[in-house]
Amino acid sequence: MATETSAASEWGIARGQALTGVGAGIVGSVLFGLFMQFVMPPPLLDVVIPAMYGVAGPALAVGWALHLFHGAVLGFVYVLLVEVTGLDEPASRTTGAVGLGIVYGLLTTAVLAVLVMPVWLGAVGFPNAPPFPNVAIPGTILSTAGHLLYAVPLALLYASLTD
Repeated sequence: MATETSAASEWGIARGQALTGVGAGIVGSVLFGLFMQFVMPPPLLDVVIPAMYGVAGPALAVGWALHLFHGAVLGFVYVLLVEVTGLDEPASRTTGAVGLGIVYGLLTTAVLAVLVMPVWLGAVGFPNAPPFPNVAIPGTILSTAGHLLYAVPLALLYASLTD
């Protein structure tokens, strides 16, 4: 009889935890996406995000789909980090979840928006790629707010839906 294990369990997390992180990540990315669409200066969702994958914009539906995909992946990464680093106990309490959400929001801003995105956009030949590192004001402040709007609900949902 063959024994099957999922990648999630090999990394020390249960399938339900992984799926909760993915779902909570999608919820957080909807909030961040609405913030991007209606508060942040355009054309993030309809041009910049699709351009990362070689799609010429405007392509709002593609931008939304990719943004939700990013949110799902980052939701899984949050769960993986919390469970593997032993932060599962504070992540299960409201105050701990808020704190971890803030840290994760700041981390995703620093790594993804400030460092990865300008390099990625430059690599695909996007003509309006931000400079490296991407620390322009008010863009970085708005990006940080959006990533916090993503990560805090992610962390709170994960805390409320897992044991």
